[in-house]
Amino acid sequence: MSEKYMKEYEVGYSPRLVMEEASRCLLCHDAPCSKACPAGTDPAKFIRSVRFRNFKGAAETVRVNNVLGAICARVCPTERYCQLGCSRSGIDKPIDIGRIQRYVTDFEDATKMNILEVKPANNKKVAVVGSGPAGLSIAGILAQDGYKVTIFEKEAKAGGYLRYGIPEYRLPSPVVDREIKRIEKLGVEILLSHPVDDLKALEKDFDAVVVAVGHSKGKVLPLFAGKRFVKTAVDFLHEAKRRKGNVRVPENVLVIGGGDVAMDTVTTLKLMGVKQVTDVVYETFEEFKASKKELEGAQKEGVSIFDGFVPVALKGKTVKFEHRFVKSELKVKADLIILAVGQYTEAGLLGFDVNKNQEAEGAKGKVFVCGDIAKGEKTVVYAVRSAKETAYAVKKYLGGK
Repeated sequence: MSEKYMKEYEVGYSPRLVMEEASRCLLCHDAPCSKACPAGTDPAKFIRSVRFRNFKGAAETVRVNNVLGAICARVCPTERYCQLGCSRSGIDKPIDIGRIQRYVTDFEDATKMNILEVKPANNKKVAVVGSGPAGLSIAGILAQDGYKVTIFEKEAKAGGYLRYGIPEYRLPSPVVDREIKRIEKLGVEILLSHPVDDLKALEKDFDAVVVAVGHSKGKVLPLFAGKRFVKTAVDFLHEAKRRKGNVRVPENVLVIGGGDVAMDTVTTLKLMGVKQVTDVVYETFEEFKASKKELEGAQKEGVSIFDGFVPVALKGKTVKFEHRFVKSELKVKADLIILAVGQYTEAGLLGFDVNKNQEAEGAKGKVFVCGDIAKGEKTVVYAVRSAKETAYAVKKYLGGK
């Protein structure tokens, strides 16, 4: 087991520090931070509660608005959303909303709060395919409104990318376990090792079916197809999480890609003790897709990052890159090449193309979609947003309020 990989990277606030940070809040009327939260977690309200030492009220605000509040507190790229809208930015720096939310949800767990309530059963049954962030969220939302929800998960454990993709140092497995248990307490049934290849049987047995499968397969560029020394970032991160960071890799690794998955990969490699980790990115730093926090974390660990380059040739284990805007080339030789160049969904015979960004209203009849295969950004916080939108559509379809 890699101790560095298993240790949570960012330290949580102490009671004194969380009060100091909350006291910086300007208590804005019609707060822009809350408007900028994709999941509608309402940071202005829970920060106000923290400022006046009402931690119970703060926890209620987070949990009622976001059934995955403890997870989003750790993995949401807040600098793109709520912190980008923070009015404090015009004075010094934005409020660290994510860490305040983490303190609040840790308080909720430590005091064993049981916030979410279930309305009387309405005798409507909903099937959810996939137990990633979108599937868990919509299951929790619908269960609170009295729907009988069953999740079908193909893996041996629930959580999807939360469980098998996001590194332990960013999202510890015990946090995922606690969030899932909260959802199960609402009456949600999770059937593990239960893949779904055809929706017709579910359509017969359930009043509505929600497809919430994620983009769990890594793309491979044609240049690298079939090479034994090449693997996808998705597969690498899955193995690292399953083996608790105890993965044998060579001392010289090349990663291609510049999103959050790429940053997770390069940082994981460094925390596992790999000496030379090189990341070559298509985007320039001005275009970078990864969150600022993830990029800074990779740079802090000593990852060599080259921006603006495109792979054009592979000879042996040496990759030749050319710059997009200037006449320049780069050659990198590595014993292992990891591709973080995008992901897609492999969902079997579901009856429609799940890679076309379906609308929340669904592909046909009583079938609805949410999460990665719905329109919108492919982040955990957007999965929660998508789940809320799809839950509204499902309830409208089934005659609920």
